[in-house]
Amino acid sequence: MEAVKKIQREYDPAHPNFERWQKAREISDERAKFVEAVLNNELVCEGLKILDIGAGEGSTSFLLSKKNLVTSLEPKLERILKIQKSEMIYPVMADSFAFPFTHSSFDIIILQDVIEHLQISQRFIDELKSILKDNGIIYLSTPNRYSIFNIIADPHWGIPLICLFNREQINKYFLKYFRKSDYNRNDIAELYSLVKIIKMFSKDFSLKIQTKFSVNFLLDGGKGIVWSKFHLQLIKFINYFGLSHIVRKIANDRIGLVNKFFTPTFYLIIKKKKPF
Repeated sequence: MEAVKKIQREYDPAHPNFERWQKAREISDERAKFVEAVLNNELVCEGLKILDIGAGEGSTSFLLSKKNLVTSLEPKLERILKIQKSEMIYPVMADSFAFPFTHSSFDIIILQDVIEHLQISQRFIDELKSILKDNGIIYLSTPNRYSIFNIIADPHWGIPLICLFNREQINKYFLKYFRKSDYNRNDIAELYSLVKIIKMFSKDFSLKIQTKFSVNFLLDGGKGIVWSKFHLQLIKFINYFGLSHIVRKIANDRIGLVNKFFTPTFYLIIKKKKPF
């Protein structure tokens, strides 16, 4: 019942987040192209076994399935039914904390804007490690909790400061009074900081930040990275005042000031460390 209610909310024009969700759906194909571009910059993405966790309506799965075998994992039947069918796509309805896969099943795991909706535990990280091949990689994208741009306008709600709250606080202080229809949802986005993400994965994985690549992709005309009004206006501002060359110069892939407090969304390639 909760799954049905969630789908109804997302497709209800009266919901305050409808325009945001609709925009995200409209550019889903472009978002998929960006994921493919990041992967192709890292390896030859062809003839591989890929797991797309939280595949949504399947745009990324479908694009990657043109050259790879893709398993699209979704916990919601309504979304599974929306995934475009292909001989190279295998839809699986399962929980993200109980993977029905054997050891070393996949070359690539996609975590596209999904970890902020989960309650990440060490068990989840261990499961990822187990089902990923020894030379495998994880593509991870997620909004930055401490980005000044997200503090000004939260990427999920468009409201200042919400990104600094945890899931329980969002329910208690925001949803309870202003978005009662979403009160007590267990998938409310709780954003992570760069330090927290590194801490979660660093034991068994090495991380490569992809900020410079994503900034160049965006400023070269690539779509699918931003879709909220605030971020779209920010890009217009940068282009109007000819600031793109400065932004390109500032963008970097280091664990420093820029990526901790400015980068709106983290794009990461996470590689499984080789066993000793």
